[in-house]
Amino acid sequence: MKIKTLFLIIIMLATCQLMKSQPAGNNVTDLLLSAYSERSYSTEPVTDAQLDVILKCGIKAPSARNLQPWRFTVIQDESLMKEIVNNVVAGNVLIIISGRESQQVGSISEFDCGLAAESMFIAAHGLGLGARILGSPAGKVNAQKNTYGISEGYNAVVVLRIGNVDKTVDAVSAASKRNDFNDIVNFKK
Repeated sequence: MKIKTLFLIIIMLATCQLMKSQPAGNNVTDLLLSAYSERSYSTEPVTDAQLDVILKCGIKAPSARNLQPWRFTVIQDESLMKEIVNNVVAGNVLIIISGRESQQVGSISEFDCGLAAESMFIAAHGLGLGARILGSPAGKVNAQKNTYGISEGYNAVVVLRIGNVDKTVDAVSAASKRNDFNDIVNFKK
């Protein structure tokens, strides 16, 4: 009897330790593992309150030496948005993330702007919105900085599209397949 009780106590302790090491229901990791870059959006507008939270999350992004080398330009005018991203719909918002001009390709400023974009991407998904980080429209924006209100001494790095997701699209089948974990990660122990 004592052996069975001792055995049960050991199993219970081992189970408790195992459960402690397995995060269950972590909101941040659940969000990161379920987020994808939406392509289809509804015309339901992003609210000012949602946009405010998203921008504040971008401002709080980490940066090298806390330089915060970014500027955010918010485009809500549909005709201007369509010049940058041709398939936007009314209700979408574009945020142009610009970094300080640098002669150096791949500067820390560009990396930091990427971190700010990712922070806003995650914030949008946390608020139930869709988001997509686009790199190629930055060239169009940089060719017409005055049109889009890009600050002097800054270049567009990426454009973040935000909007309410079109609920008629099946997100599971629409999402791109991810590469296999074992093809990406190497362990040296």
